[in-house]
Amino acid sequence: MFAFTRDLTGLKRTNQANTRLGAALAFIAGATNAGGFLAVGQYTSHMTGVVSTIADQLVLGQVLLTLAALSSLAAFMAGAASTAVMVNWGMRRGLVSAYCLPLLVEAVLLLLFGLFGAAINVFPGAFVPLTVLLLCYIMGLQNAVITKISHSEIRTTHVTGLVTDIGIELGKLFYVNRAGDPSPVMANRTKLKMQSMLVGSFLAGGLLGAVGFKGIGYAATLMLALVLVVLCARPVLQDLRRLLH
Repeated sequence: MFAFTRDLTGLKRTNQANTRLGAALAFIAGATNAGGFLAVGQYTSHMTGVVSTIADQLVLGQVLLTLAALSSLAAFMAGAASTAVMVNWGMRRGLVSAYCLPLLVEAVLLLLFGLFGAAINVFPGAFVPLTVLLLCYIMGLQNAVITKISHSEIRTTHVTGLVTDIGIELGKLFYVNRAGDPSPVMANRTKLKMQSMLVGSFLAGGLLGAVGFKGIGYAATLMLALVLVVLCARPVLQDLRRLLH
């Protein structure tokens, strides 16, 4: 099992490893997004709606709501920037677990999300905005990990681009070419399969996340954090052994 996870999060990358890691992270993103909606009543995984909110609230003269949306956007970008710093820092030091560093931070922050969620009902005025910022930061952190690993081919926290690409490939798949066409329109079936898997993983994570958060509350974050720790276990242990010796 640990050998399998090393292949998913280690420095040596393959298309298969990238796709499997992307599917795992899409599942976690979907579950976190669902939990975040139950906690604060809004989705925090995509910034399209946030930027639109900034524009709308500016026109309506809602200064506080505009600042709130700007803060969410800044938190997402800060998460992505943090990933870049951690991964580059790890690579400069030859760490096998360079890609794991932001994922381990994400695991800790998911547990913090669970604590914030438990406090929302007691102090909603303070913990709702903090939870929104925390979730946006987590989403930026995670999305940047798989984006960097896959050289921008895979993203996991939002599915708009994935669904668009699926539609394009389906259009190619069902296109009727003329007989003898020297350059026929052909669908990239490998890409179509990968993107369908990512969307399916995000959906599955959202479904199970909603069921989990509704059933056992914020204790569901323990399972999500555990998945991230397991994914990172082998590379981290390898670096620790090298450090100790």
